[in-house]
Formats: sequence, C-alpha cells, structure tokens
Amino acid sequence: MSNGNLVEQLFSGNFEFVDLGQPLNEDTLILNLPEPFKNTPGFSKEKISEYDEDGPAWAWNTFSCGEHVGSHFDAPIHWVTGKDGISVADIPANDLFGEAIVIDLAAECAENPDRLLEVDDILAFEKEHGKIPARSWVAMKTGWAQYAQDGEKFFNVGEDGMPHTPGPSVDAVIFLAEERDILGFCTETVGTDAGIAATFEPMFPCHNIMHGKGKYGLTQLNNLDKLPPRGAVIIASPLKITGGTGSPVRPLAIVPK
Repeated sequence: MSNGNLVEQLFSGNFEFVDLGQPLNEDTLILNLPEPFKNTPGFSKEKISEYDEDGPAWAWNTFSCGEHVGSHFDAPIHWVTGKDGISVADIPANDLFGEAIVIDLAAECAENPDRLLEVDDILAFEKEHGKIPARSWVAMKTGWAQYAQDGEKFFNVGEDGMPHTPGPSVDAVIFLAEERDILGFCTETVGTDAGIAATFEPMFPCHNIMHGKGKYGLTQLNNLDKLPPRGAVIIASPLKITGGTGSPVRPLAIVPK
C-alpha cells in the first residue's frame, strides 16, 4: 500500500476521528492525596507575550502542571513496582497505539459507583465480541466523563472519607495483564484504580500490577461512548519527557463507520 493510498483511505469518509481528551486548564480536577503525602500541582498558564511590546507579532505562554494532571498517560516508572521500567520518553512508538476494547459498565456504575470490572465481565464481553487481543487498550466505560467538571460528583467522597468511583478488581487486572497481555488500562476517572482500591490486596492493583509488568495507563478520558466495543484504534502519544513518569495527553481514536 502506498502512502497516498493510506491517506486516501483514512480520509475517505469511512472513518471518524474521536478526541478522547478532556480540556486542560486551571479548572481541571486533580487527585488529592491525604497527609503526609505531597500532591501534584494543577495546571497553570502565564502569558509571555500577545502581540504587544513583549512580542509584537506573536503570542505564546508558559505553562506548568504535574505529569499526572487531566487526561494523562501513566508510564511503568510511575509506580514502585515498575521503578526499573521505562519512562514516557522510552516507550516504543508501536506501543503508542492499539485496538480499543471498550467494556460498557456505565449503567451498572450509575447504580453502584463502587462497581468493579470483574473477570466475569471480561469473559462475557469476549463471548459476544471475541477474545481480547494482546497489545490492546482495554477501556472501562463508566459514564464518569460526564462529571469531569463537577468535583463533588467526580470524586464522590463518602461519609467514610473515601472516594467511591469505579475501577478494576484485583483479579481482573491480573487476568488482563497476564492472560491477555494488554498494552494498558483506560478509565474516565481520575486514576486507573477504583476509588476504594486502597482497601484491596494488593492496594491499587492497576498501578501495582500493570506497571510492574511494564504496562501503561490512560486516565480521565472523554467520549468513550463514541467508540464501539471493538474495532477502533487508540493513539496515545505522551510528551517525550526524559525520565518522565507520565504526561498529559490528548488521545485520539480512529473509528470505522
């Protein structure tokens, strides 16, 4: 296939391009850890010049934020189990895209915010749509993207002081990492783990197990409802930060019509 034919096919009208990123700005919601742990700063932006005396013909800004703010990519070295793994700068180019596997649990999560993705959910998906291939991105569709601008609903902190948001179970993470050898796990929530994952054994299994096995995470995604269960391709390219544990990202999906 020539390059011309590839471009022609992509823009033939047979594909839709879906933006999976949330807007990144000063209002972007960020994870807050309890004391004594340090927290990530949010996003901030400051003007350098804007067609003025500081730069009469150009506009540009400086910005600052933590690596794990907004829609972002988690590299293996983000977690202690992956500390000997790779940074965002070292991720092979062919790991920056893969088939999107979208497991829809939005209705269940609306009823139960602590709903976990279980192995039985994965097997039920496979019975209908076929075996999850290696090197795929597995996304848990929860409907949580609708709360991305509402901190109370997005974090859903209960009377117990814990966030109550959906995520994968320990067994599901082990199954996906070991039995299906996926690229990584995707969520609409602030992180790849469930809100109550601090109570699991091991704690925060998606971070603990996925990153320990050299796999990735994509969080705070948008528009998963525009993707089919299978067949779309996710392209997620983080900033090439030397030694970076993560990066804000604007993931895109190519969806066959």
